Amino acid sequence: MAGRAPGSDPVQDDPRITPPEHHAVGVHAVTNAMRMARQQMGVVRSARTLLRVNQPDGFDCPGCAWPEESKVHKAEFCENGAKAVAEEGTRRRVTPAFFARYGVEELLGRSGYWLGQQGRLTEPMFLDEGASHYAPVSWERAYEIIGEEFAALDSPDEAVFYTSGRTPNEPAFALQLFARRLGTNNLPDCANLCHESTGSALVETLGIGKGSVSLDDIHHADLVIVAGQNPGTNHPRMMAALEKTKGNGGKVISVNPLPEAGLERFKNPQHVRGVVGDGTKLTDLFLQIRAGGDLALFRALNLLLLEEEDAAPGSVVDRAFIEEHTLGFEAWERDARTTRWDDVLAATGLPRTQIEQAAGMVREAESVIVCWALGLTQHKHSVPTLREIVNFLLLRGNVGRPGAGVCPVRGHSNVQGDRTMGIFERMPEAFHQALDAEFRFTSPRHHGYDSVNAIRAMRDDKVKVFVGMGGNFVAAAPDTPVTEEAVRRCALTVQISTKLNRSHLVTGRRALILPTLGRSDADRTEAGPQFVTVEDSMGLVHASRGRLKGEPALRSETAIVCAMARAALGSGDDVPWEEFALDYDTLRERIERVVPGFEDFNARVRRPGGFALPHAPRDSRSFPTHTGKANFTVNDMVVLAIPEGRLLLQTLRSHDQYNTTIYGLDDRYRGIRDGRRVVLVNPADIDGLGLREGAYVDLVSEGPDGRERRAAHFKVVSYPTARGCAAAYMPEATVLVPLEATSDISNTPVYKAVVIRFEPDSGPDAVAVI
Repeated sequence: MAGRAPGSDPVQDDPRITPPEHHAVGVHAVTNAMRMARQQMGVVRSARTLLRVNQPDGFDCPGCAWPEESKVHKAEFCENGAKAVAEEGTRRRVTPAFFARYGVEELLGRSGYWLGQQGRLTEPMFLDEGASHYAPVSWERAYEIIGEEFAALDSPDEAVFYTSGRTPNEPAFALQLFARRLGTNNLPDCANLCHESTGSALVETLGIGKGSVSLDDIHHADLVIVAGQNPGTNHPRMMAALEKTKGNGGKVISVNPLPEAGLERFKNPQHVRGVVGDGTKLTDLFLQIRAGGDLALFRALNLLLLEEEDAAPGSVVDRAFIEEHTLGFEAWERDARTTRWDDVLAATGLPRTQIEQAAGMVREAESVIVCWALGLTQHKHSVPTLREIVNFLLLRGNVGRPGAGVCPVRGHSNVQGDRTMGIFERMPEAFHQALDAEFRFTSPRHHGYDSVNAIRAMRDDKVKVFVGMGGNFVAAAPDTPVTEEAVRRCALTVQISTKLNRSHLVTGRRALILPTLGRSDADRTEAGPQFVTVEDSMGLVHASRGRLKGEPALRSETAIVCAMARAALGSGDDVPWEEFALDYDTLRERIERVVPGFEDFNARVRRPGGFALPHAPRDSRSFPTHTGKANFTVNDMVVLAIPEGRLLLQTLRSHDQYNTTIYGLDDRYRGIRDGRRVVLVNPADIDGLGLREGAYVDLVSEGPDGRERRAAHFKVVSYPTARGCAAAYMPEATVLVPLEATSDISNTPVYKAVVIRFEPDSGPDAVAVI
């Protein structure tokens, strides 16, 4: 097959270990990105494609959700963005001949890296009940099969519609409309697995579950605290924003269990000093915290600020802001003053002098921003942690004014937009009312399944049809064997995808693969060229227009969703699905009448840079909470007790990966080469546990259900993690995360808080391929 990657699956369990790096990006990042682009797309196609990434007339990067700078460069992409574009724009193809050669069982033995390297899907494929191989199917027959399975449902709630954050606004809105016309709110998404804790905390305390800052705020903040985040790998363009913070005299505190090269020093390849010089030192103070200790840290900072206010009344706490805009301060203050330093030091693993140094930096800063990502959102106590961060900001009035506020940094490029469009199992009543008025029906009000509850429902035979819009659900979800067995109990699984992954191979009794256009692909209908829209981490909505010529059989996500809806709902459904698929402007006209902030949608999104959605706390210091004020909350101190002989494991990404997509087998910044089955352990813990650097071990976790979970054959790597903490890559270590271990309130899996022990190596033959 022309253009297909080699058939051999490289060995991934014998990595080479080199010293970690202490700076990010630089020339090496540029050359690595260009090498991968050239391999996947060729020289000419690479140049034409990469120069259109994140440009006003181009397409939105399919990677992270960090916003574009107002002054757009010709090369407005990062190394991992270039990798994402290269894999989407690849010339490699997965044709029906590939599926004729490889059966499902054989493909299940291949790694996720190998599957992804095979290239773009080209035609709809169908796996019939009892079949060993996928076979080509026409689009018409594929929709007939979907219609048959939906007609066989005993209840609309037997269908689940999962959405990846790469799904643009238009197909996301169409998908939620399809689900609710069917009669269900079963709309889990990848946010359930990552930032759900953010939404839960911010809606309760500030009234809106999104960040309150702009890029200009980042640039001009006096202090930016980056907690539980690795920008060098996951959001590289954020480092350019922090470089501007430093250039304007601001300071940066980094809070993380691992030192991250991207927060140590940034070599910006668009500046001379980033190419031939030392770059920019980003972090002024590094707090190497124990995993899960952030709640204790911010309680301690709040206590120190209150004590400084006692010493100099009126100089620290913003009493005027608190009295005018907040509720609950007195109860919170009483609780904050009970904070015990013994508990703080045990939870954080930090010396008191470092915490006091951080408090001094906060005290000197007129404006403070706190940024966070999954290191804070994937613990059992994540929601209380984030509520305490809001307390910390409210105490000094650091919400709703320039250079200050909350900055949750989202992952996929439209995960926030999908939620805005209604991809949520518990949308507020106002959204339902607007949807009902626009489409003249009564949408269901009972809560649907989130991602974890969808797995439980499939496991318990309560779901018959699973539709996945992008992503790799079975690899991203926790408790891998349980998730895979649950999915296999479905009657039909449908995957709308650009590339092959494990979710295409762990199927219901019947399965469909529906290949779709990507962000970089030209989208043309009989009505003319079409474009889609996305919302970034800071609430900016803009257009995305692909230009690459895709395979003839590919259809857009919008077209696929609309055709599925027609097949499932029948010809009597009065929603103009065909009109929506033909001309996305007609769909945007409906969105603007349902979703607040999208007035005059079609006109405003055609302006360069798009438009900003309203954000009441940021725009007017008003807080649409249940009390009408910003709410201080009381959050109990958490000190994680780890049994002797155990460590607390967090799962994370390597530098050659984005979520479950594996671009390569190196983690350059951490010094891991040619492999992924590693566990990073503090050298003192290696000695204390009687381990040996370079030895192979099995990782064993113990869940709340009493069942043990095992990840076999991991190489022990001596690494400067926080004492008592370890780290390993997802999805290889995701098997260790119990389905029942989730965050309070948000129900997010605790990917960053898995208690593990080490056992003798079972050998490479025991490795479960993910």
